[in-house]
Amino acid sequence: MASSRTSVFLLSIVLGIALVVLGVAAYVLSDFASITALIPVFFGLLIAILGMVGNQQTDRQRLAAYGIGLLAVLGVLGSTRGIPDILALLTGDAVESTIAAASQGTMIVICLVLLAAVIQFIRGTHTTTSP
Repeated sequence: MASSRTSVFLLSIVLGIALVVLGVAAYVLSDFASITALIPVFFGLLIAILGMVGNQQTDRQRLAAYGIGLLAVLGVLGSTRGIPDILALLTGDAVESTIAAASQGTMIVICLVLLAAVIQFIRGTHTTTSP
């Protein structure tokens, strides 16, 4: 069971790094015009740090998991304003910023994956600690 408990933290580290890459790429591809393209970088750094904390300190795993879950929820909620543009892109319509829509869509997917992993982790800790 220990490997499934740490898998959420390894996943958080990997997806945190992916968010950092996403944010930097979006910022560069937008010709450094939009500082908001760096939002995934901040989320990614915090998620990766919490993943490292949870991966190394078993007494703080639950706290790290809750932090990752909170950041994932905030990431999804913050990116939902881009859903109309994401849907427009998927249907072939034009949008104001293809980079922003693709970045927001990717952030939603990554955060939903993280949220599902955290929920699974929390459910697993409740079933293993109950009498």
